[in-house]
Amino acid sequence: MTDSPQSKGGKSRAEKLSADERREIARQGAQKRWAKLKDLPQATHGSADQPLKIGDAEIQCYVLADGRRVISQRGMNAALQRAESGSISRRKPVYDAVGNLPSFLYPSNIRSFISNDLALSATTPIEFKLPGGNTVGHGYPAEMLPEVCSVWMQAKEAGVLTPAQMKTAAAASIIVQAMAKVGIVALVDEATGYQSERERGELHRLLEAYLSEERLAWAKRFPDEFYKQIYRLKDWTWPPNGRAKPPVLGHITNDIVYERLPTGVLPKLRELNPADEESKRRKFKHHQFLSPEVGQPDLRDHILQILPLMKVSKTWDGFKKLLEQAFPKSGDQGRLDL
Repeated sequence: MTDSPQSKGGKSRAEKLSADERREIARQGAQKRWAKLKDLPQATHGSADQPLKIGDAEIQCYVLADGRRVISQRGMNAALQRAESGSISRRKPVYDAVGNLPSFLYPSNIRSFISNDLALSATTPIEFKLPGGNTVGHGYPAEMLPEVCSVWMQAKEAGVLTPAQMKTAAAASIIVQAMAKVGIVALVDEATGYQSERERGELHRLLEAYLSEERLAWAKRFPDEFYKQIYRLKDWTWPPNGRAKPPVLGHITNDIVYERLPTGVLPKLRELNPADEESKRRKFKHHQFLSPEVGQPDLRDHILQILPLMKVSKTWDGFKKLLEQAFPKSGDQGRLDL
């Protein structure tokens, strides 16, 4: 690799220094590093032997001598399923007043949801000494994680995310809901004094269980192939341009899926999952209200049965004729257990 002019100039100056001058410069540099290290807060507790697990990510967290709880930088990205691009983004500053944002808050389409306080915290990571030594660690206040999750959830609700960013929004929602459940358990334990009897790691295991429940609730019930075949038969461009599927897809899904499940299922789902009067959007997906024992397997089987009909059809009208023959809306299949 070719040396830069600055690098060449530095080497030239170094070559002109005497051995004593080089030793003095090295000594002064070492003193500055040790002085800085001396001023850093010490982590008194760490999770090296039992990292916090959020999803598939193992996250190092620490408690500092002054009581602050810290989550590692890498852990923040991992929890939110964001690619790590260095500790702090070195691209153009997002907020000139506070500096550059880390990758889990950097996308331009979510910036309007980031408060100034959160931006300031995110652009000034905490430096501290790791437990039992003088190694420097970097992280963020633990309470910042739910704030970051809220940003992504608000951006999703506003409909500004790209398809690739939706996994981060889903991860954020799962984290917030699971942590809320664990949080109330911890408060009850503290109020009753049970926390002193609680086995170490019990809340951690409870969080894992709640995360599993939330991931199940967000599980993808409609495979991409289902939508790909609709686009093909409708002669629409695949993959779709933009972030969202057209609203008509909801009507199509009702027509070829939910209305062909047992009688009464769709009206009940609409009752359990009503549309907002103003936006006309539903807060949840219909399939999240289907029982895991009966409703969800029935939905899965129906989709697996109509996919071959879609694949062999050359037109939408041709597919609909096959669908009416195989799965008429007669309602004679019995009632589904929701």
